[in-house]
Amino acid sequence: MPTMLSGMPLKLTVIGTGYLGATHAAAMAELGFEVLGLDIEPSKIEMLARGRVPMYEPGLEDLLARHVAGIDGSSGRLRFTTSWEEVAEFGDVHFVCVNTPQKHGEYACDMSFVDSAFSLLAPHLRRPALVVGKSTVPVGSAARLAERLRELAPAGADAELAWNPEFLREGFAVQDTLHPDRIVVGVTSERAESLLREVYSVPVAEGTPFVVTDFPTAELVKTAANAFLATKISFINAMAEVSEAAGGDVAKLAEAIGHDDRIGHKFLRAGIGFGGGCLPKDIRAFMARAGELGADQALTFLREVDSINMRRRTHMVEMAREAVGGSLLGRRIAVLGATFKPDSDDVRDSPALNVAGQIHLQGGQVTVYDPKGMENAKRVFPTLRYAATPLDAVRGADLVLHLTEWREFRELDTAALADVARHRRIIDGRNTLDPEVWRKAGWTYRAMGRPSA
Repeated sequence: MPTMLSGMPLKLTVIGTGYLGATHAAAMAELGFEVLGLDIEPSKIEMLARGRVPMYEPGLEDLLARHVAGIDGSSGRLRFTTSWEEVAEFGDVHFVCVNTPQKHGEYACDMSFVDSAFSLLAPHLRRPALVVGKSTVPVGSAARLAERLRELAPAGADAELAWNPEFLREGFAVQDTLHPDRIVVGVTSERAESLLREVYSVPVAEGTPFVVTDFPTAELVKTAANAFLATKISFINAMAEVSEAAGGDVAKLAEAIGHDDRIGHKFLRAGIGFGGGCLPKDIRAFMARAGELGADQALTFLREVDSINMRRRTHMVEMAREAVGGSLLGRRIAVLGATFKPDSDDVRDSPALNVAGQIHLQGGQVTVYDPKGMENAKRVFPTLRYAATPLDAVRGADLVLHLTEWREFRELDTAALADVARHRRIIDGRNTLDPEVWRKAGWTYRAMGRPSA
């Protein structure tokens, strides 16, 4: 049983039970802690209390059901509540995992959910406690929130703050929480560091690096990591533009430069770019915060990174228009993929759905299929058509677009699809399909940044 320095069992709470919070709560229970999760939405709490999750994440629902109290055979270490008083009384370490979206009409980060969580929790902290921020926030937020915590908490200075950024990849969140590639903690006391070493003792014992920093550095680690990944993706997409102009093959180019261990092969697949609820808004918030700090020139390159990324979506629409003879009006377009990445049902800022929507606005008759993201896609774009299978999506299509790299799409029966399509034309927007397999089945195959034959 994990213990506090006093020898008493250490109890954790998780505030905010969305994607990050639900995963963190279930993983902490898996590591042996008693955990109490809080959310202000009763419907979400009721669902989680039944061992169900409001999103698709491989392995998360099974992990949750293994520990939720009241479920047969569970450990009973995980409960949920809407009561701030109960959370404050229960927990020794409180993880704040609420959302930090992009402000409407601005690049800056919306801190209202984080600020609200601290304002609602702090007045109930009457004994020593460690509040740990995990949300992605602008640098400087932790220092401000630490002061806010001291002002509002009856425990005063005994209510400490630490910052512990998350590095979850959708589709791998359970693995990334239980076996992280690094743990970063921003702390101001030995006590805070010791408590977090206790929380993460299992992964640290497995060899996970434990990096101790100050508040600003801990806040910058997440945004810097996302800015680097976004830059690498946009770099290879810029090379795809040059490759198309020069008649080169960006896939071979990426393979060649990836053998340089200073560069590596990861995030070097050219395509329609990145999306989701993190990377785009995080790099924009990073630029906005740098401007507030007077360091805006340091991150001006991120504007071009963002521009290249958005340009890829428009380029895919242009390729589709060219493939069907110069006009999308009345053309039947099958779109394989709606989520921003595979192994997720997340369609936030999805390049695939954005392309589908643009084609629809230009008069194309778009039919979408996705293994997990259909319901979320329908809520965002209810005017698109949706098919129950890839075969149904492709039936009668003038053009097929492969826009999310689900494994299912790499294993499609290309001959069966060829039999039902009006025209055997496919554009691979993710560069993950095998061109020879499709061409042997009679398809005209094109991909971004690669020769047409």
